[in-house]
Amino acid sequence: MKKLLLCGLLALAHGLPAHAQNTLTKTKTTANEGPVTAALAPSSAAGFAAGITAAELRGYLTELASDAFEGRETGRPGQQKAADYLTRQLAAMGLRGPVSGGESPFQQLYEVVKTTPTGPGMLLVGGLTFVGQRDFLRFGSSTFGTGSVPADPVFRGYGIETNRYNDYAGLPDVRGRDVIVLVGEPTSGSGRRLFADQKLSAAEQAAEDWRAFFRKAVVARAKGARSLTVLSLFTTGSFRDLGREVGPALAEPTVGLAAPVPQPSEAALLEQGPPSGISLLLTSAPMSLALLGGIKIGVLQRYQTECYRLGQPAPVAFQPAPFSVQFPEQRQELASSNVLGFLEGTDKRNEVLVVSAHYDHLGVVHDTIYNGADDDGSGTSAVLALAHAFAAARAAGQGPRRSILFLLNSGEEEGLLGSDYYTGHPVFPLAQTVADLNIDMVGRTDKAHQGKPSYVYLIGSDRLSRELHGLSETTNAQTTRLRLDYAYNAPNEPEQLYYRSDHYNFARHRIPVIFYTSGLHADYHKATDDVDKIDFPILAERAQLVFYTAWELANREQRIVVDTNKP
Repeated sequence: MKKLLLCGLLALAHGLPAHAQNTLTKTKTTANEGPVTAALAPSSAAGFAAGITAAELRGYLTELASDAFEGRETGRPGQQKAADYLTRQLAAMGLRGPVSGGESPFQQLYEVVKTTPTGPGMLLVGGLTFVGQRDFLRFGSSTFGTGSVPADPVFRGYGIETNRYNDYAGLPDVRGRDVIVLVGEPTSGSGRRLFADQKLSAAEQAAEDWRAFFRKAVVARAKGARSLTVLSLFTTGSFRDLGREVGPALAEPTVGLAAPVPQPSEAALLEQGPPSGISLLLTSAPMSLALLGGIKIGVLQRYQTECYRLGQPAPVAFQPAPFSVQFPEQRQELASSNVLGFLEGTDKRNEVLVVSAHYDHLGVVHDTIYNGADDDGSGTSAVLALAHAFAAARAAGQGPRRSILFLLNSGEEEGLLGSDYYTGHPVFPLAQTVADLNIDMVGRTDKAHQGKPSYVYLIGSDRLSRELHGLSETTNAQTTRLRLDYAYNAPNEPEQLYYRSDHYNFARHRIPVIFYTSGLHADYHKATDDVDKIDFPILAERAQLVFYTAWELANREQRIVVDTNKP
């Protein structure tokens, strides 16, 4: 109901492993989940990859996604139970905990703050006072703090960043500032939209503007903005009646880092609501005009049509007005932790490859446990299986040349907080970190691939390193031969998954990344994301691909290079 209601609102607003073998094998699984191999090419990796089985993965995931872990919500007892379980698994494999100064060398502790609004809040523009749930709606984290806080506003058009149209290009950065943008996208005087290149029905327009609403917040947070205010130009009434209905939903707690590191990380997955770590406002038309210095709506209409005519942001003849905010809230400090397992390399031990996943999920919602089997119990189980395989290789005298850090993050669902903290407080210098292979939701088959050969989506492999992309494709062709789908990797792809998992906090430090996922599905962020829906044989194949790729990265003569910078 919440999603449908807000779409309607935007309509108003317009807008384990075997010993090494001498041949590389492609591992398949039988109905009883045992490995079957067929010789392909010489390699010492294949025997260890074959140890990554559906049965092993099922064992890990059945434990992680059980009710005993209470949905693994960041900062809650279930998350700490999961951290302790992961610590025991990594220690039993013979990995080392690399963290110093804490209670456990396997756990990197950090604090988060959970905030809950205690009132609607106010926004003051000149002598005008605008009240929450009447003149504006507030979503996401509170990033302003308590008391009366002055804003640092900057206008950035429609807040769009694609390879075709970019409201941020060539302008000063917005890090720490309060970005103001227009709802929707440029349109002609007759209502034709620039990107759709057609008129849309009210329902279609509302759905698209709602998706765009959160995408704009993704971009703004990626830019380091403190807040994003989206101006709904054509809503002449107030939000009072709608506010009564959505108010309880807006009072749900949000989580942020207790001590934010520079360059804030990207948002969590979007369908259940706005990204964390950025305040997000939707305004009424009167408030919108006041925020832009009291200009007439005709000025904005001309700007809108000129952007449409040019097909790019038009010159801006107005500036946002100074304003301040008062957002009362209750703050609760909580402890959380990333779990780290370290396998030291041989002759290139000072260079570190990271293999990551997040182990947190949504916790208990209205007395219902959200177990997060796919999101991201599947990725966490895969990382454990990879750690087991590499530990077996080392025990057999074939340990990797480079070191490998198996990094299991918490806080991903709250805004990539764990990976944000790690990259701000790295246990191993980021300059010595060669790449991050991140695994998030790899246990299902999405609608686009039903009845088709085994696949996996790859995101980000070519964004910073063409060499990494080539290595990835060659490795797959010589080993698992999965269908590599790059649909989500397009810079203007609507879901913007590149920014929405833990790899991004490495990418923004110019560390090459690959994000592996099987895509979104109907049980995403629902209580129905359970173990009985996981396809363990396919999960094993995907985990084997990541293992082979990690093996190549950890054992090649030269570290992978950064040789491109795609958006």
